Amino acid sequence: EVQLQASGGGLVQTGGSLRLSCATSGFAFDDYAIGWFRQAPGKEREEVACIASSDAKTYYPASAKGRFTISRDNAKNTLYLQMNSLKPEDTAVYYCAARSNPFDAISNTGSDFGSWGQGTLVTVSS
Repeated sequence: EVQLQASGGGLVQTGGSLRLSCATSGFAFDDYAIGWFRQAPGKEREEVACIASSDAKTYYPASAKGRFTISRDNAKNTLYLQMNSLKPEDTAVYYCAARSNPFDAISNTGSDFGSWGQGTLVTVSS
């Protein structure tokens, strides 16, 4: 069974930092590109980062570039998201997800991801 479990969320003040983790099991983690997404109440889901496995190529939208850093530890089957300079508009539930075929290609489209984990709530106070 494919499982992805995000953790590390919490309450932080504007300008603070958080590091999210995504523990995975049930699939060959090092064969897949993995992404981080977020969804705020009343808003559409947004991808904030993606990382391939074979070449560690990354993708960030403008909203995350320069503040968020995605990384992975293939030996631990774990994905990370370091978030710095957090803003109130970063408040959302954050999810990790694994690519669908082709499995190791970065993507900025949520429909390209077939396996989703439970999210972790990040709240940034002003």
